[in-house]
Amino acid sequence: MPLSPAVETVSIALAERSYPILIASGLLGDAAVWDDLPAAGAALIVTNVTVAPLYAARLQAALAGRYRQVHTVVLPDGEAFKTWETLNRIFDELLGRGCDRRTVLFALGGGVVGDMTGFAAASFMRGVPFVQVPTTLLAQVDSSVGGKTAINHPLGKNMIGAFYQPLKVVCDLQTLQSLPARELSAGLAEVIKYGPIADMAFLDWIEAHLPALRACEPAALAHAVRRSCEIKASVVGQDERETGLRAILNFGHTFGHAIEAGMGYGQWLHGEAVGCGMVMATRLSQALGLVDAAFADRLVRLVAAAGLPVVGPVLPAPQGGPAADNAERYLALMRVDKKAQDGDIRFVLIDGPGRAVVRSAPDALVRQVIDACCR
Repeated sequence: MPLSPAVETVSIALAERSYPILIASGLLGDAAVWDDLPAAGAALIVTNVTVAPLYAARLQAALAGRYRQVHTVVLPDGEAFKTWETLNRIFDELLGRGCDRRTVLFALGGGVVGDMTGFAAASFMRGVPFVQVPTTLLAQVDSSVGGKTAINHPLGKNMIGAFYQPLKVVCDLQTLQSLPARELSAGLAEVIKYGPIADMAFLDWIEAHLPALRACEPAALAHAVRRSCEIKASVVGQDERETGLRAILNFGHTFGHAIEAGMGYGQWLHGEAVGCGMVMATRLSQALGLVDAAFADRLVRLVAAAGLPVVGPVLPAPQGGPAADNAERYLALMRVDKKAQDGDIRFVLIDGPGRAVVRSAPDALVRQVIDACCR
């Protein structure tokens, strides 16, 4: 059965690991979407307590004609549960149901569900197939695409995981209509990042269409998801395992991950931390002379207009540890970042509009930026 002409497709070109990203409204219930998946006796839908009541039954009904058994495991919701303990609930379900190497996993939810399901798929019996079914804007434009899977560690975000590509990514735009405003804004952070690092024309478009995006207008959301996926697909196709170019997709994430880990996972949404992190990274770019004040001010205004924080938090001291200077606390957390080399923090900075560079910066200058950007 062919896909509807209304379905837009973006391809990730990774040789034998290539796969499509399908973008349209109503995909969850479209039988043609699932027709080309490998045959198996069982499927497992991994979702959470927020998403399950909204969409799990619809996906289960769509898969029922393809698999003899369609199981569902419902996890707690939130970044605080992106842990070994929650991951083991997926393994418990797989083993308890007698699943095998042909079992297909379906990640139905946002970035936390997608990351954990992908990591479970990469690990169970040394690798089983999985499908990303992202239901948040952040997951549709970023985390579901590119094969990064992980769980958090108290000392660092996404520090334990694997590169493991899905069979396909199914972005049903209808699911975005149920997003709370805060979650939508968090997703907009990952949309905005693509402009400064790769496509200034897209940044212009985001500025012009931000009210439509915040109002969840379908046409605006469809373009934002498609263009974001196109940019990410191009980068991932050139550097799947982040040995060079792919690191630019972490614009705002070095500061942002420090905020998430320092505040406690879940206190700030990932997109909120990334939005504020982009402000800090842009101010650092300005301090290094890579961009001018007008560009930096423009980006800060856009982040704020998207409903995201532009002032960084003062991070509490680690539990049981001595009080620490705020800037030093940020620096300590950022030295655990995956881009760090021999303890040297490497930042994704804007090297002129539409271009990104990964480089270090003097600690003294980073401290000045943190002090200026935090309360």
